[in-house]
Amino acid sequence: MSEVKFSELNDEHRIDAEYFVKENLLEEKILSDFGTLKIGDIATVTDGIHTSIDYDENSRVNLISATSPKENVFDLSRGAFISKKAHAENPRTALRKNDVIISTVGTIGNCAVVDDSILPANSDRHVGIVRISNDYSPYVLSTFLLSKYGRMQTLRESTGNVQLNLFIYKLRELQIPNFSTDFQQQIESLVKSAHEKLSRSKSLYAQAEDTLLSELGLKDLQPKNEEVSIKTFSDFASSGRLDAEYYQSKYDEIEAKIKSVSHKTLNEIADIQDANFNPNAKTLYKYIELADIGSSGEITGCTEDLGENLPSRARRIVHTGDILVSSIEGSLQSCAIVPKGYDDALCSTGFYVLKALAMNSETLLILLKSEIMQQLLKKGCSGTILTAISKDELKRVIVPILPQETQEQIADYIQRSFTLRAESKWLLNEAKASVEREIEK
Repeated sequence: MSEVKFSELNDEHRIDAEYFVKENLLEEKILSDFGTLKIGDIATVTDGIHTSIDYDENSRVNLISATSPKENVFDLSRGAFISKKAHAENPRTALRKNDVIISTVGTIGNCAVVDDSILPANSDRHVGIVRISNDYSPYVLSTFLLSKYGRMQTLRESTGNVQLNLFIYKLRELQIPNFSTDFQQQIESLVKSAHEKLSRSKSLYAQAEDTLLSELGLKDLQPKNEEVSIKTFSDFASSGRLDAEYYQSKYDEIEAKIKSVSHKTLNEIADIQDANFNPNAKTLYKYIELADIGSSGEITGCTEDLGENLPSRARRIVHTGDILVSSIEGSLQSCAIVPKGYDDALCSTGFYVLKALAMNSETLLILLKSEIMQQLLKKGCSGTILTAISKDELKRVIVPILPQETQEQIADYIQRSFTLRAESKWLLNEAKASVEREIEK
């Protein structure tokens, strides 16, 4: 229990109990003893576009929203773009290099620093834009906001009933440590090194994709999408499908290209597992769901809890080297290899669990995430309210077989890519831990 005098309340007279939990008061005192500034003292703070967004998939201007900033990196897998016209009409919200972007709804407090890799970009009203006007490092500010002292403030100052919001005027009032220039340089160096490793990781992943498509002669394949496709009655009888979308000509073209090389069905090269597992109520499990799958086939995190506390969909057990494949049409790209740290973890029933047999896991992952295979997975989807691919349809998907030498090359690219990604994550965590240690000294 915390006791707070009325005279100690802030200008808004917050009286909600969570605001005054002892841990918050202790961390607030530690920050105060270290010496702080307000964000508003060193930066201008605004938010994104308040009007409806004019989306344009043909534009290359990224739209940054609350789901974009993560832990000192941006996730652009959503693929949202704002029209060039709307971008030009909203210069206030157009992002610049070294802006610190923070999510102000949803997962409040996630943030990252804008660099050349995401520009040009604009933003919506669900993020705060912090534009530093002095020599305080944006990378240090972002790292501090992600630390326990930053998270404490962003969550504590959020208000609302149905959905919490961190308002811009509150963002300006957040306390940040008055770090020395030397220490700021150390933290900035760590974060930039992490970003460099992540960039190299993405490059290796792209090389693996390029190697696969080049080997198959599918690199420049652009299937035609004819409006009419003529089929015989036997086609309907063999597939059991009557929906017109299933028979689009682009699928025929992709399958014909795959059948021109060595190929098998997915069922012939992998064991497709969908059996349910009943977790032990008192055992601690790692639980992987769709939101935990990264854009490059990695598992970005998980929920750890007792079996009795996990949701009813936590019913698939996974092992090292398995491949998770989403069954839901809108998230078919959510595929990942299970690393060593997740052996015996659980995953959502929204995944199929594949154990590669006639192909290494890395090559099968790249295949499943490639555009040609994504099209065939989409072809197999059916349903009304929730469209998904059934196990029978997944078994029938045809897969090209690559030479062993090419498979080994792809595996090498992916393994090195994952290693660099892990090193990048470690550096970002070390930067955050260093900030916390410096404050607590």
